Amino acid sequence: MRRVTLFVNGTCKNGKVVAVYGTLSDLLSVASNKLGIKASCLYNGKGGLIDDIALIRDDDVLYLSEGDPFIDPQNEAKITSDPLAAHTDWLTLNIGGRLFTTTRSTLVSKEPESMLAHMFREKDVWGNKQDEHGAYLIDRSPEYFEPILNYLRHGQLIINEGINIRGVLEEARFFGIEQLAEQLEVAIKNSQPPEDHSPISRKEFVRFLLATPTKSELRCQGANLQGVKMLCSNAEGASLKGCNFEDPSGLKANLEGANLKGVDMEGSQMTGINLRVATLKNAKLKNCNLRGATLAGTDLENCDLSGCDLQEANLRGSNVKGAIFEEMLTPLHMSQSVR
Repeated sequence: MRRVTLFVNGTCKNGKVVAVYGTLSDLLSVASNKLGIKASCLYNGKGGLIDDIALIRDDDVLYLSEGDPFIDPQNEAKITSDPLAAHTDWLTLNIGGRLFTTTRSTLVSKEPESMLAHMFREKDVWGNKQDEHGAYLIDRSPEYFEPILNYLRHGQLIINEGINIRGVLEEARFFGIEQLAEQLEVAIKNSQPPEDHSPISRKEFVRFLLATPTKSELRCQGANLQGVKMLCSNAEGASLKGCNFEDPSGLKANLEGANLKGVDMEGSQMTGINLRVATLKNAKLKNCNLRGATLAGTDLENCDLSGCDLQEANLRGSNVKGAIFEEMLTPLHMSQSVR
């Protein structure tokens, strides 16, 4: 019976002694179970590939790999014997097909709790795959990785023009580099333009309205529409909550004949507004100021006018079938509405 000592490729620690039986495939299967890898190649101490079990002698020391080239365990022994060298030796990373050469110290010192640090603090703990040239394979974006590597080198966040900062943020999160991720989040927040809450002019609003397809939703909540002229316009289903239609100069907003079906104008200021023969079926006008408004001939079917101020409003000839007039601020006189 022959016995051999087996090690994982490139190491001389945690070896296993096994008996040699059957075929080379049988030995690889046993070795895989013993060392916890999927062994597919067997090398002798000089890096020779063993392809026949008859070539194995008693007490041979052999090295198993998962298909990667032979790595001399003597180099490993030299590095591990010097604690300082273990963190200063050079290594190459193959990131998405692009090669980056750096030191182990760069990867583990700046962010010691990151995934990169855990991957390269000790050799072969993570079973890092290597290409045919010995570079460690990592399937990530090289463009987004480069700023991260430079940050680990000198501690400064520098992103070249044309690199999407959000992509760098995702890589920082992937590699667990928390301090860098926080810096990137702040940089992204600061790069956003401030929200523009300035009021739009009547001309701008009409332009937006005319450019909006009839089936598209239009939201103008809180807009300043003082004295706007929107005769026969189509704003069906629009959201106009809290809008101001009142002009201090006394100019009345004119929406005569407008299609305002299902529009939401809750809380809007509309003193003196002209909504003559407009269609407001199923509209929401809760808590609106409609003092002195012209609603003659207006279709207010199923319109919610709860809490509205309709003092001196003209509702003659309007259709108020199903309309809601709860919690009115001022009494609604029957003479104001004919039907």
